Formats: sequence, structure tokens, C-alpha cells
Amino acid sequence: MFAFLHPRGRGPAEPRLEGQRVVLRPPRAKDWRAWAAVRRSSRDFLAPWEPTSPADALTRGAFRRRVRSHAHEFRRATAITFLILGRSDGAVLGGITVADIQRSVAQACSLGYWIGRDHARQGYMHEALGLVLRHVFVDLGLHRVNAACLPSNAASQGLLRKLGFRQEGYAREYLRIDGRWQDHLLFALLASEWERPAQTARAAE
Repeated sequence: MFAFLHPRGRGPAEPRLEGQRVVLRPPRAKDWRAWAAVRRSSRDFLAPWEPTSPADALTRGAFRRRVRSHAHEFRRATAITFLILGRSDGAVLGGITVADIQRSVAQACSLGYWIGRDHARQGYMHEALGLVLRHVFVDLGLHRVNAACLPSNAASQGLLRKLGFRQEGYAREYLRIDGRWQDHLLFALLASEWERPAQTARAAE
């Protein structure tokens, strides 16, 4: 089950996904300090796998612009960005973006995700992505989820395979990561292949 909150009663419902150890919701302006602290402490850990960030990326103003952009994409139903929060303490652990949402004949989207250095390899991202996949296939009714990762990112490849994704291709110089165009492995998961977990989420109390 999923809870949908209507901020101030205006606009489309804001998704809130709850699991046993994590809670996912869109970022808010008040999250800046906690988000920036995780991103700052994880800078070297994340840099090899992400686009190069602008110099002001961690400032309050940049974060507020980011939040407004995410909200605009959500209202247009083109993307949904989630913060991953610890269920017990509300700490920011990482983030997931459901991007490039396509309707019509495609019914597809693409996944992007990151986890803070101190929270990696503890199962948080596996649980969080499981919640997002359920949201995508059950609530949004999409048919296909795409994901890409660097050939050198064994952890991400293992995570995607564990979730049921299949490798479908190899794209040369696919994305500009860490300052240079890099090849990527292409993965996908279809709704017909997804195994619905018995209990991956609960309604908000």
C-alpha cells in the first residue's frame, strides 16, 4: 500500500513510499542541510559514477532550484524524484529518480539512484528500489523500467540483477560521467518479469 499526500491541497498527490527500514518521498526545501551533508561527505565516493557537479551544487539556493525543478517535473508527470530516508530517524541516506516517464505506446521510464558512502552495501538501496518498482508497475501502470551503469560499477550491476533486471545492450560513450563520455551497460525490467514482493511497503499511519 502507498500513501499519497496532497501538499496544501493543491496539485497532484505527492507519493510517500514506506518500507521496513526506509521511507521515500520527494525532497523539500527544508531537507537542504541534511542532503548537503551526505553529498559533501560522499563526494569522492560518488564522483566516479555521476556527472560532474557545478561549483555551487551544495548551496541552499541550488538545492531550492533543484526542488522546484523536481516539483515541476512531477506536476508534468515526466519524472519523480525521491529522497531515501531512514525510517527510524529520518536521516537522508540517498536518492532515486524515476526519469523520462513515457506514456502512449512506450509506457516506460528510466531509473537513476545514489547512496551515501556511510550507508552503502547495507541493503537500503535494494529495499528502496523495490518500493519504487512497485510504485512504477502498480501505481503508475508502466510496462518497462530502464537503467544504465558503468561497466566498472560491479555493485550497481549486482543490485540490478538481484532486482530482476536483464542486461540488454552496451552503449558506447552513452553519458558524460566524471567529466568524460563513458560507455554504459543497458539494463531493463518488464512488468511481466517483475516479481511482486509479499511485503515491501505499508500505508502511512
